[in-house]
Order: sequence, then C-alpha cells, then structure tokens
Amino acid sequence: MKKTTNKKYNMIDLFAGCGGLVDGFEKTGNFKTLACVEWEKEPCLTLVNRLNKKWGYKNSDDLVLHFDIQRDNELFSGWKDHKYGSNTGLDSIIGENKVDIIVGGPPCQAYSIAGRIRDDKGMKKDYRNYLFESYVKVVNRYKPKVFVFENVFGILSAKPDGTPILDEIKKSFKDIGYEIVENIRKNVLFNVTDYGVPQNRSRVILIGLKKDVFKDPQKSLLNFYENLLPSNREKIMTVRDAIADLPPLLPLKEPTVVSGKKVSHGVVGGHLNHFPRFHNGRDISIFKELSLDIETGENKYSSTEKLRKLYTKVTGKDSKIHKYHVINWGKPSNTIVAHLFKDGLRHIHPDSKQGRTITVREAARLQTFDDDFEFLGPISSQYKMVGNAVPPKFANKIAGSVSLILEETLGKK
Repeated sequence: MKKTTNKKYNMIDLFAGCGGLVDGFEKTGNFKTLACVEWEKEPCLTLVNRLNKKWGYKNSDDLVLHFDIQRDNELFSGWKDHKYGSNTGLDSIIGENKVDIIVGGPPCQAYSIAGRIRDDKGMKKDYRNYLFESYVKVVNRYKPKVFVFENVFGILSAKPDGTPILDEIKKSFKDIGYEIVENIRKNVLFNVTDYGVPQNRSRVILIGLKKDVFKDPQKSLLNFYENLLPSNREKIMTVRDAIADLPPLLPLKEPTVVSGKKVSHGVVGGHLNHFPRFHNGRDISIFKELSLDIETGENKYSSTEKLRKLYTKVTGKDSKIHKYHVINWGKPSNTIVAHLFKDGLRHIHPDSKQGRTITVREAARLQTFDDDFEFLGPISSQYKMVGNAVPPKFANKIAGSVSLILEETLGKK
C-alpha cells in the first residue's frame, strides 16, 4: 500500500522476529519504529541490520531489545543478565515519545492445529498459550491508540484451560480499555493468498482500538475488516511468479566440501541466502522422483497415504502426517513454516532436475521478503525466522489500512 499521509506514528513491535511486520509498516512511510522486542539472538541481529541498512536507523542496536518479554519488570526498567547482556529498558528507550501503535504476534506453536496434533497433551501445558498476557502488559503500560495482534487460525479453536483462548484475550484487552470487533470469529481470519502473497497462509488479525480515543470503535473496526483491508486484495500469485527467475542449483556428481561444509549442489552467486542445504543421494533421488511424478502427470504419489507409505519405506519411520510435499509451479505454495529449520521435506522444489528442497531465499520470496533483506546466522536459524515471520507484503496492507483509521479518526497533527 502506498504512503497515505506525512504523519509518523510511533510504533513498538513485540515478538518481533526478524522484522516482517516492521518491514511492511516501514514501507508505508507512516510509521517510526521506536523499539522491537525479541528473545532469540539471530532474529535480533538480522533486524538490527535491516533497520540500519534499509530504513536508516543509525541507532538500530539500541532499538532492538534482545530479551525475554515475560520478565516484564526488567523489560521496562532495565536488566543486567549473563544471557541477554545489559540494557536500560524499554521505558528509557521510549522516553517522552507517545506510542501510537503496538504490533506483534506471540509465538503461535501452542495455538497451531499441527502443534496440537503432534503434542501428547494437545499443547494445553505449553507456556506459550499465555504469552499474550505479556503483550497485554506492554499495551497497558504504553497505552497506544491501536494494537495489531497476529496469530495462526488455530487460535480460533484453542482452549488450553477449557475456555476459548480468544475469549480470554478479548477480555484481557477490554479490562485495560481496548475494544476488539464484536463478532470476533467472523471477521478476523484472512488468507494472505488473497493479498498478493504466493502462499496459502491463514492468519488471525486482531485490531484493538483504545476506547477513550475513538468516537465509535466498533464502526472503525468493522471499516477495517469489511472495507479497508479487503480493498487491497490482489490476484493470486504462484510459486512460478515468486521463484522461477532464481538460478537453478543442480546436484553435483559427487558431494564435496566447501569452506568446511559438505555440499551436494552447485551454488550460484548473485542472490543473498540462495544456498541449498546438504542432501544425501537417497533424498536427492526421492525429490527427483516426486517432482518428476508431477511433471509427467503420472501422479503416483497424489494421495497422503501413498506419501506416508513412501516415507516409511525409505526411513523405516511412521508419521502422523505425510512428510513429503512438492510445491506446485502453478499454485501458491503451502504455508512456509518454522519447521523448515529442521528439514524441508514439505517444501520440495518443483524442478525435478534440481532434486532439492527450497533455499532460504526461495522461502523468503514465498513470504514476500525483498531480495535485499539479508538473513543472518546459521542456515537453520534463517529458515526458522523466515517461517515465523508475517509476510511483509501483507503487513504493508495492514499498515496502510491502520494508517487510514488513525488519519480519519484522529486527523492529521
């Protein structure tokens, strides 16, 4: 979405990751990043780098707080810690600035349906179910006009203690003076595929408005959900649209060692983070067979049951869900997930000649990160941060719509 006003709205990003939300909001030109909070090191390094090189924040080291948000008293007032170093705290960084908006998405694994399937206790005992409480505490302290809370669609059905978690979240924000749309289960679910992101990714977007700031919060919320954000829909983008122009990375005749690392595929320069992970001969053969099956139209592995049997045959292991999936040139990708840091079996490249899973750059393209976005740290961390991020293009459309709510309701100042 294009810039709509010269106003700069001050923003804090919580559970910031590598900065998918920040990138989308910064692109509007309407938002100034005051601070970001993230507890993992590599996303912090990546975000510091991005804020400095792309968005011109000379003090980006100070703006990105590497810390555990659950330790809220120290988060606000400062800490000295063997793991997180030392910092004067969020209060000091925010200073006299008025916070206009807080954005962020607490870790989604506890709410995800896939996570509940894999976990013996259905994730009911996972501490991440209640990380939203830390989000609420930060909102209550800085009292922004608006907050944006992003999460997986599984949050709509999550009941870790028997009560729908969405009802608990809504009540928590209501208790501190914020309104969320009344018909919460009708309005808040979006598939980013409808917004120009070449990936099937359903996400819940909760917008909260401060009741004593907005004249008619429910009217403004319905305008966001029914008019402003939907007006930004785009045609569906495919895997081909996203990654077809990237140079092919073909299997070597024999694995080799480069800079101390085993390499199974040729590497072509020119694109950041476009390096294939190592695959053994068995996996290369399987990847080729599966993608060729689609290319030839034989479709021998079109059913989940056949893919599960193939996985068991090859590995000797059983799986509740099928492990192999070839992304399709002519369709959006399946969801880019953090699990990519473990393996890419659910994201096999569609070109049978390449016999590999997707690279970090290909995953980033499917998430709509710009090619100049540099992911730092080990390749496993890069995959994880890409999978955890909000697609910047979708974030940009949210940002533009929120800008209009702020502008129309509060006027230009």
